[in-house]
Amino acid sequence: CKSKTIHNRAHRVRILSHPPHSKQKSKMQRLPTGETVIIPRNFKLLEELEHSEKGLGDMSISYGLVDSSDIFMGEWNGGILGPHGTQHDSRFYELRITIPESYPALPPKVRFVSRIHMNCVDKHTGEILYNRVPATKNWNRNMGMEQILSSLRAEMGSDANRRTRQPGEGLTF
Repeated sequence: CKSKTIHNRAHRVRILSHPPHSKQKSKMQRLPTGETVIIPRNFKLLEELEHSEKGLGDMSISYGLVDSSDIFMGEWNGGILGPHGTQHDSRFYELRITIPESYPALPPKVRFVSRIHMNCVDKHTGEILYNRVPATKNWNRNMGMEQILSSLRAEMGSDANRRTRQPGEGLTF
């Protein structure tokens, strides 16, 4: 695998060249020439921010920057509306999402601010347990915050969590 980096005034894009029949473990976009384009962190985050601000995607989840003047886009707020027919029904859960410099190669750090009882959330800190959330367990660089929040919402409706008694509304970690 060869790598070359293209620079212009403000941006850097890395392109990987692979032999035509090589196999990759992660799903990345390939150009017809066989080259793989790796999108820089900030491009990916700007795309996610635009997607969220336009209200595209799942309307039972939300996410956005904590500070709109943060040029590094490192801290995000998230929200999940609990699924109907569960102990989470009609509840709104607040989350904090921290984006590492290695994003999107590695998933963001996600922590519930609202107190919640789920088998994939640390009961003392509210941090998600990455090996128990499908989106983080099977993470690849083509995924994003929406997939993590949707995965957490799906876990709320799972057999293991749907009937778990929840703490009072308004309590936080």
